[in-house]
Parts: sequence; structure tokens; C-alpha cells
Amino acid sequence: MLAAMSATPLPSRSPGDAGARGSGDACPGALRLHRADDGALARIRIPGGVLTPRQAETLGQAAERLGDGELHLTSRGNVQLRGLAPDCGAELAGLLDEAGLLPSPRHERVRNVVASPLSGLDGLGSVDVRPWLTDLDRLLCGSTHTTALSGRFLFALDDGRGDVDALGADLTLLGHDGDALLRVGHGDEVLRVPRADGPPAALTAAEAFLDSARDTGAWRVKDLPDVTAAALPAEVARRLRRTGTTVTTDHRPRAVDVLPPPHGPVPGGSRKSAALSVGVPLGRLVPAQWRLLSGAGELRLTPWRGIVVTGVRPGRSEALSADLAEAGLITGPGSPWAGVGACIGRPGCAKSLADVRAEAGAAVGPAGRLPVYWSGCERRCGHPHGEWIDVVATPGGHRISHRQGDLVSGTATVRNDPVALGAAVAKARGART
Repeated sequence: MLAAMSATPLPSRSPGDAGARGSGDACPGALRLHRADDGALARIRIPGGVLTPRQAETLGQAAERLGDGELHLTSRGNVQLRGLAPDCGAELAGLLDEAGLLPSPRHERVRNVVASPLSGLDGLGSVDVRPWLTDLDRLLCGSTHTTALSGRFLFALDDGRGDVDALGADLTLLGHDGDALLRVGHGDEVLRVPRADGPPAALTAAEAFLDSARDTGAWRVKDLPDVTAAALPAEVARRLRRTGTTVTTDHRPRAVDVLPPPHGPVPGGSRKSAALSVGVPLGRLVPAQWRLLSGAGELRLTPWRGIVVTGVRPGRSEALSADLAEAGLITGPGSPWAGVGACIGRPGCAKSLADVRAEAGAAVGPAGRLPVYWSGCERRCGHPHGEWIDVVATPGGHRISHRQGDLVSGTATVRNDPVALGAAVAKARGART
């Protein structure tokens, strides 16, 4: 029987705080529930966001039987269940284990892997990352060393199109000219290794990071001292060469443009199988929506709180798209909900200063050129990467800023007036500075 911990509150952290390892990694998981204002919360890691129909059905059953019935998608392609009873941990763990969603209790919180969601579907990538995903997850769960990774440490598998490379992962594998490029941290220097050696190289890099972080208290590569972070790629290369892996150094600037899959049919389907990219307003799915999706085929949850449904019979694609649209999901271009995101806000989070999901809904208008993310407090939980409009609730109203990476511009404060707030957000979304 898997051991499950009761719900515990998370300690408060300031934005960007690396935290000290002595305080313990408090990230919630499937076996460690987090106590929120709307009940306990479980975060289930789903490497690459890939769910079989049976696994998706199990998650839906767990949400309805043990929680509030809803499933919440995260910015790492994972799933959160909310409104759980604080003593449901053992039953939840049993359900997840039976469905193959907990292959290793000691590693369940470190299986943070995002992957190009259209890889192998539309023919645009340099490599199909699905074999990498299988191999990396197996290696992570088979290593005793990796149990020390933080629940915040992130791996990215990019098929060469640059979509998940832009998400700022700690370790990124990119497909390029038949090889694998390993990016350690956010620098432009990459290590080129044979394609089949990509996942073992990522594991070696993770273990090298842990050794470098032992005396620094760093949870992620970006938290390392600058000198230590700069030396890490060379240390990884040295370790790889020691195992006989062919390694060369290359230069590849990190992608900066975030490229979520366009909503609608995915180009490149065959006569036997098609795929559909679906947007989920605010990443929140009610039971009826989830049942439609989980019964349609294999799911790939995206880091943009969307879902790619694969294995759809071509003759069923149009009807499925219509059913999903009728259920309130996004199945084509031009939706006002496209690019709109928000944290859980009130009443689910005690730290939130506003019901930002309701405010985001009230402010939805014509689709803007920039994504917008609403946060109930300065922590900005789940905010996007790249370029976006940042709306943060404050004691006196809302602060609206244009963000691009660490650059902040065009900041304005709007009082608690729904009309003025909606107009200000619409203007900010339509104008680049």
C-alpha cells in the first residue's frame, strides 16, 4: 500500500525565493496533499501530459468521488484535484497507483516533464520526443539520486520547434539534425549528444546539479550562484565523456516566443487517425467536459492549459469538435477565452485578494494579441512565460503590466471598477510596447 500524507498547509514564500533546503520541499503532490481554503489539493504529475483513456477516466472518477468534481490543468501540463477531504490520501493513492499514475512513490513529485505536444503528429519537429519521454521517466524513477530533486525542478523535451524550450526549464533536450541538444539552465551554450543518449544525458545533468546544489540550498538551476551555474555545463560534459558518450559544445539561443498549439484540427493526420487541439478556459474542466475528452482518445495536456486529443477517428473529428465547443471548450481560432489565464483566486486561496477567475470572465472580450494572466496576489502562481499582460490584485485595485521575461513596462493601476478594468486589460492586450 502506498503511504499517503495528510493535508498540510504550505509555508509562505516570496516571489523568486529559492528557499533553503533545510526547510524542506513543500511542493504538493499526489501523496502529499496541500490544505487550501476550499479543501485539500492534490497535484498529479503527468510526464509530457500524456494520459491514456483509462488514466483520464480514473482522474475524472477521483475528482468526482473524492473532490469537487473539477480537474484543473497547470502550467506544466499536470492536473490538480481540489476540494478533497484531508483524510482521502490513501484512497486517492490507491486509485492512481492502479491506473499506472504512480510508478514510484519516492519520485512522484519530481516527474516534472513537459514535452512538445504536437511532436510526431504534424511533421514539423526534428525528432519525435515520445521515446525520449518514456526513457527519461524510466531513468528518473530508477535513480535513487533524483529523489532529492525539488518538486519545482523542470525537464523539457522539445522536438526542435522551440515551443517548450521557451518555458525556461532547468534541463531541456532539443531535437536537431538527428542529434539531441542538452541545455543546462537558460544559457545559449548547449551540449550535442547522439539522439539515443539524450535522456541519459539529462539524468546525468540532473545528478550533477544536485551535487552542485548540495552546499548552496538551490532548488533549481537558476537558484545556483552565478559562478556555479556557469560551470555546470562543463561538469556535465566531463561526466558524459567519462561514460563514453560523444559530446560536443554548440551554440543555440533559447527560444523566446511561446508557441502553444493553435486550436482546431492538427495538420498531418492520416486516414486512420486524427488529432484535435482544444483550449480549456482558465484550465478548469467540469465532469461533463472531462468525460467527453477522456472518451475521445489519448490526451496530451499542454503547458498552456490546453489538451491535444490524439487517435481520433477522422470521421468522428468534426462531430467531436462540435460536441466540445458546445460544452464550452475552444476548438477553433478567435475565441475570446484564448490566452486568458488566472490563478485559483478567492475563495480557494487564502492569500488571494480577489476572485480573479470571476474578474477574468467579466473582462473577456475580443481575442487580444497578447495573453493575459490574472493573479490574486504578488506570488503569481502559474503565470505564463514569454510575453504577456500581467494583472495582479492589490489592496486598492489591480496593477496591469506588460511583461517579457524579466522586463516590465507599461505599468498602470486601476481601481476596483469592473468596466474600467476590462477596458484597461483589453487595451493592454491589443498593444505591444
